[in-house]
Amino acid sequence: MTLAAAAPDMTGTYLMYLWISLAVIAGICLLIWLGWRGRKRRQSALPAPPQIPEELIEAEPQAGAEGMVIGTVSAADYLDRVAVHELGLRTTGRIEAHSSGAAIFRAGARNWFIPAGDLQYVRTDRGVVGKFVERDGALIIGWRLGETAVETGFRPRRAEEGRTLRQALETITPAHGTTHSPDV
Repeated sequence: MTLAAAAPDMTGTYLMYLWISLAVIAGICLLIWLGWRGRKRRQSALPAPPQIPEELIEAEPQAGAEGMVIGTVSAADYLDRVAVHELGLRTTGRIEAHSSGAAIFRAGARNWFIPAGDLQYVRTDRGVVGKFVERDGALIIGWRLGETAVETGFRPRRAEEGRTLRQALETITPAHGTTHSPDV
């Protein structure tokens, strides 16, 4: 008797496990998609941020830094990601400080502009919405999107560029040089 003839055929059992696993994975993906769609529906009243003015695209900024645009969250809850207008997407990008506001350039997603009048504060923190780094490793820009207070997290590639960007952004915030952290 050969070894192959003595072993029972388990192909049907393994295929059943495979189909069950695929169904569970598909179910989880469906729930994630439904949750994101529901979040976008609940946040549909938020206005879209303005586009970057044409004159700023080629203008020399006061300061700029490349790194990771972590995403935008509700200022009251650093885990409440803003899903509408692609604001909650994590991408690589660049933030530039201009006298008229902050320009956010992102790879593979929509760029936007934060007018100086909407800027509220700039601070550093450990991170937001699932991206946490060393102490003061993330730059947090507090601003108003319509009537809603939001924060955009940014992780600069080089710490020195991040410090320079923070200083430049602080000069155009209403508090001018002071940082404010919302009561959470």
